[in-house]
Order: sequence, then structure tokens, then C-alpha cells
Amino acid sequence: MFEKIKTLEAELLALNKRRAALEKELKVLHHQYHQPSLGVRSEETRSFSKEEKINLFMEFFKGRDDVFAKRWDNAKTGKSGYSPLCSNEWVKGVCNKPRIKCSNCPNQAFIPLKEEVIYKHLGGEDYGNSKRDYTIGIYPMLKDDTCWFLALDLDKDQWQRDAAAFIKTCQVKSIPFALERSRSGNGAHVWIFFSEPILASEARKLGAALLTETMENYPEIGFESYDRFFPNQDTLPTGGFGNLIALPLQRFPRDKGNSVFLDETFTPYPDQWAFLYSLLGSSGKLSKETLNRFVEEASRKGKILGVRMSLEEDEKPWEMKPSRRASDMPLGQALPEVVKIVLSNQVFVEKKGLPPALILKIIRLASFQNPEFYRAQSMRLQTFGKPRIITCAEDFMEYIGLPRGCLEEIQDLFESLGVKILMEDKRENGQNIQEKGVVLNFLGELTNEQQKAAEKLLETDSGVLHASTGFGKTVVGAY
Repeated sequence: MFEKIKTLEAELLALNKRRAALEKELKVLHHQYHQPSLGVRSEETRSFSKEEKINLFMEFFKGRDDVFAKRWDNAKTGKSGYSPLCSNEWVKGVCNKPRIKCSNCPNQAFIPLKEEVIYKHLGGEDYGNSKRDYTIGIYPMLKDDTCWFLALDLDKDQWQRDAAAFIKTCQVKSIPFALERSRSGNGAHVWIFFSEPILASEARKLGAALLTETMENYPEIGFESYDRFFPNQDTLPTGGFGNLIALPLQRFPRDKGNSVFLDETFTPYPDQWAFLYSLLGSSGKLSKETLNRFVEEASRKGKILGVRMSLEEDEKPWEMKPSRRASDMPLGQALPEVVKIVLSNQVFVEKKGLPPALILKIIRLASFQNPEFYRAQSMRLQTFGKPRIITCAEDFMEYIGLPRGCLEEIQDLFESLGVKILMEDKRENGQNIQEKGVVLNFLGELTNEQQKAAEKLLETDSGVLHASTGFGKTVVGAY
């Protein structure tokens, strides 16, 4: 009996060791499968020649090859920027900068993007006995409104938090990506490379869907990030190049640990070229088929623009129906029985106990598409400085503040979810001057239409009087 026990214990110990080894191997395989863009396989670690590095770089960072931009710095003013590199630049009688923009110049002689330009960017360029910064940017959108990659730019104080949240969404959705620290070191780019040119509009839908998904899980990420994708537009503006993005791995910031690719712990890969090499093929590039499938599913679920959608999940676009109720949408966790709402200069909804997805839905009540953005886009004009989504919500430490006009929608939302509202009225009532002996009389005489409007206004606690010029809105207000 004793020998039997010893034998079984030995077998169990061996099985435990085998189990630990298998779990370790499985963890590595899961990491490679779910995070194809992070981590370099050991068999791919190798030395690369100068030509191989340049070709590898150009395999991923593709854009317009007939024009590119070079960074400039003005030592006197301290200003810097990017300008298309032209062989006629500052040629007297030919170049009309800054009076005429490069995109409108009749004497354009842009220098094409070739291997020697990439070499200068990666290694710097000699100017006499000193080295000067030689950084280039490319225009991602091609002339047919397609692109080879989508890049998310994050440069706020919480860029690491936001980047970590975004790449987590990419991992869950099996979207390959590459995380790069910006040249300043105070931001990041998340690159998503495509196996073939994709319409910029579809690429941006992919980005918007990923960002919306991230915001549902991490609602502290702001709506303004929606317009920080490259390409920054769906179509090229007439005569323009679209927005440019600075390329990574430039020598001088790279020497400081910036403009390099990072793993999920924000640690630079020891071999940047081995990392890029690991992205070749389907493991590191998103196919058009996969992108279309993801965007189509996100569109059905209303996750493209990040604001309320009017289409049901299985709805045909020509059959318009009311938007689905919030009670039909999964929120991910239990709801509180009561929510506190403070009515003051805004409607303040207490966040305590609310799921992140519900907080995002509340923010969306005060969000809408910016018509100026789409008007400019439809006319192929610049959309720089025009946000695609405008939100009137404010995120405070313990409350979400919304315009008072959203009160009814907020009440309807919580009613549909079966959550009771504890309303606290903190509005300023002012002072009753009649109690102090001041007598006021309205001496005017309202027209029939004005009388109807006044009676309707007095029936409600808040509202808007909308009438044409000359109606007498001020008179009605005084009444």
C-alpha cells in the first residue's frame, strides 16, 4: 500500500510539472495568436542590410509617392512645421511662398518619395561638418481616396492610458496594430496596416468603431479623439494633399528613445527592424475582407459615429424606424436602484454605480454630428479644425453635466431601464421684488399669435420660443 501511494504521488508530481510546462507554452501561443502585432518571433530575429531596412520601411509606410513633406525649424521664431519638398522652393521669380500655397502653385516641381529620401530620414543628413534633423512626413491618402494604413494620434496627458485602452480593444477584436511613441516622447501613434489600399472612408469607419468600442469600456476617453485619425478626411480636398503624418524611426528622436515601436508595457522593442519584419503577411496587416466584415457589423450595431443611430441592428436602410431603446442594449453590469440628478445651470447626473457603457449613452444624449464637417467634406474642402462630433456634455469627477434641454431624454432613459430618479432642484429662484413693494405692470398689448405663444410658454417649466424676425419675442418675454 505504501509503495502504491509513493508511486501515485510521483506520477502526480510529474503531471503537475507537465501541466505547468503546457500552461506556459499555451500562454505564449495565446499571446502570439491574439496579439499578432506585438512580440517578435525568435526565428525572425536577424540582421538587416541598409537596402533591406529601407524596403521594409517602405513596405508599411506607404502614401503619396509623388510628393512628401519635410520638417523645418526656424531658430529665430522657434516655430516648426512641414512643407512639401519642391525643387523650385525659394527660387526667385518662381516660388511665391508664402503668398501662394504649395498646393495652388503653378510652378510645382515636387520631389518624389524615393529610397534615398527614406535613407536620409532614417539616418539624418550631412550638412558640412554637422548633422541636422532630417524628418519627413507622408500624405497617407492616395489620389483615388484610398490609403495603406490608419493611424490614431494620441498626445494628451493620459496618452498611455488611452493607448493601452485602444490597443486592448484591437487585441480583443483581433485587429493587428503597431504602437509607436511619438518623436516628442509625450504621445503615441497606433498604426493599423492594410494588405491592400482601402477607401479612407472605410478605414476611418474602422477607427471610429474601435474608438467607440473603447469608449464604451473606458468612457473617460474624450470624444475629441474621433478626429485624430490619419487620414483625417474621407476624400481629398480639391487641389490639396490631405493631412500628413510624420514617419517613425527618425535617427535623432530614436537616439532619445522616441519615435520607436513599443510593446504593450510601453517598452521599446530591442530590435525595431525585427519587429517590423514580424508584421509581414496576414499576421500584421489587415485584409480588406476582414475590415469590411468588421465595419459592417459595427455599423449594424450603431458603433461607427459614436452618437445615437436611427437604424435597428437588422434594419434595411430604406425602412426607417425609431432608434432602439437603451433598455434593449447590454450595459455589462447591474444598475443602481436609484440615481441622483441635480437640476441647476446644467442637469448633473451622478456617476456613482453607473456602468461605463451607460455613462457613454448619457454623454451621447448631448452629442450630434457637426453639419459643417460634412458640408466641407462633401465639397472636398479642408476639414481641419472642424470636429466630426460635437458634444455638449461635461465630465466632472462625480457627475456628468448635460444641457437642461436633455432632462426629458435623461428621464426617459432611466425610466426605460427601470431606474428611479432622485431629483434635487438647485436652481436659483431669485428674489420676489413684489414682496419688497415694487409694483410692475405690463402695459403692452399682445397680438393673437403672441398671446398663444405666451400661454404655451407659461404652461411649461422650460422651453424655447422659436419665431421669425419681427414676431415680438422680446415683448412676449417681458409679458
